[in-house]
Parts: sequence; structure tokens; C-alpha cells
Amino acid sequence: MSEEFREPKPDSPVQPVSLTLDDRFRFRCHKGIACFNKCCENTDILLTPYDLLRLKNRLDVSSREFIDRYTRDCELDSHGMPGLKLGHREGSTACVFLTPEGCGVYADRPAACRYYALGHMALRKKDSPTDEEAYFVVKEAHCLGHHEPQEQTIREYLAEQGVDRYDTANREWRRVVLKKRSAGPAIGRPTQRSFELFFLASYDLDGFRAFVASEGFRKAFDLPQAEYVRLLTDEEALLQFAFRYLKQALYGEQSIPVHPQVAAARAERQREQMASRAAMSAEERARLQDELYASLLDDDKPAGDKS
Repeated sequence: MSEEFREPKPDSPVQPVSLTLDDRFRFRCHKGIACFNKCCENTDILLTPYDLLRLKNRLDVSSREFIDRYTRDCELDSHGMPGLKLGHREGSTACVFLTPEGCGVYADRPAACRYYALGHMALRKKDSPTDEEAYFVVKEAHCLGHHEPQEQTIREYLAEQGVDRYDTANREWRRVVLKKRSAGPAIGRPTQRSFELFFLASYDLDGFRAFVASEGFRKAFDLPQAEYVRLLTDEEALLQFAFRYLKQALYGEQSIPVHPQVAAARAERQREQMASRAAMSAEERARLQDELYASLLDDDKPAGDKS
């Protein structure tokens, strides 16, 4: 009797066991280990907004200059939500910041580098208002750190690697991305303008600062003068405000007050458009939603910007 054919499963470095912060695992990386730098020679590192903030300030360049010189484009979901990955050295898959002595930006290395050799997931169950955190071990063939005698809890390891500050700074951004992924077809493919807004608020912090400082923004939003000053002088505060703005613009989560006359004008447009929605096809409703979102962005654009 012939043996039943089974398609081979691809090998994966991920250990399929979900762990909590108080679970223990064995791992240590240090300069004396034989595989030192191996993990940096073939990288695929997704950058978070706080990663970019730390790195561009370390190198004393603008957000746009950092993006142009040190990153590569990627997509965060099947709709093409734009993201950034850390670049490679020319003609190589090695990290752009890898040196013979190790990481050239170690004190400000991205969150993904700090997590290694752990993986991290944030999941939201259907109808749940909160995210659930899960961790797992990544064991790549080249990595000898798993044979080191040091053992610790995940909580201890993350504290040692300084991940907590990164996770706190990126938490609301991850929720924006997770909500888009979990909503799926319920929201549909965002407009090109919404992609541009997402990229601006996520990665181009200098550009977003100019947006907040614009006359058009001040006419639309009703913020105390002291908050404007703080946003224009404190980059970490500005980054958190950018995530609030994304949730308001993309999902209608109102946390930034608008001037009464602006709110009234938008409400009237929405009432007129919603009155005719019932008779529309799904395609027509999708087109209307795109137009509504585009008009919102037009209201918030800096004066003179027609792009």
C-alpha cells in the first residue's frame, strides 16, 4: 500500500507557544557569542513612529531626510496601508546601521531589535474593547543565544532591553493599525488621501508639526494656546496627538474639539448625504464615503495646500 502524500510544511523559527509576561525563557546575546551580528545581516524590520523619532534625532536629520536615506516602503495590510521598514546596506540584506563592531545606533535601536529573540502580538477578540498581549520565542538556526545559561521572565527581559518606553509610545498607533485590520471589509479600502494622512501622522513628524502649526488647522480645531505651544515644542507629545488625530479622522473618535462653525458645516453635509444613502448601491455608498472623507481632509489642509 502506497504511503499517503503530504505536502511538506515550511520550517518556521517561531515557537508556537503563547507566553505571558511572567513566563520564563532561556536566552542571552552578547559580543562574545560566536553568532554576534548574524541576526543583523538579514533584516526585515518594521519601523514604528517612535522608532523613527528616536533614530532621526540621534542622527540629527529631519523626518523626511531619514525616510529618504535609511528606510524602504512596505504595506501594512492588503489594502496597501503605507509603512516603513529599516533599509539595507547597498547590495546587501544587512541592516543599514550594522558596523563591524555591532549596531551603530544601539542606544536608539528600534523596538523590533529590542524584542529579539521574542515576538509580540496584540490581538482583539470580536466585540472586545481591549487588546490582548501575547509573546512567543523566535529560534533561528544561526542564533546561539538560546544555548546560553541565562534564564529570565519575559517581563525581566523586556525591562532590560528598554522596550517599555517604546511600547508605551507606540500603543495608540498600534491600535489604529489593529482597528483597521480587524474591521476589514466593514470599513473597506481607504482613500489615497487617508493613506497620505496616515503616513504623515505616523512617520513624517516634522511635516505633521507644520500641519498643526498651519492657519487651516487652527481655524478648524479649538485647542488652548498652551496646548499648541506644547505640541510645537515637545515631539513625544506631538506624536501622541498625531495618533489622536488619526483616530478622529479615520474612525470618527472625537477627542480633538473643532470650532463650532466647522462642526456645524460638517454635520449639515453629513445629514444631506445620509438622507440619500438608503437608495444607493453598495458601490455608490463606498464612493460617497470617499468623497466625505476627502472633504474632511480639504477642511483641515494648511492654507494654500491644494495637493
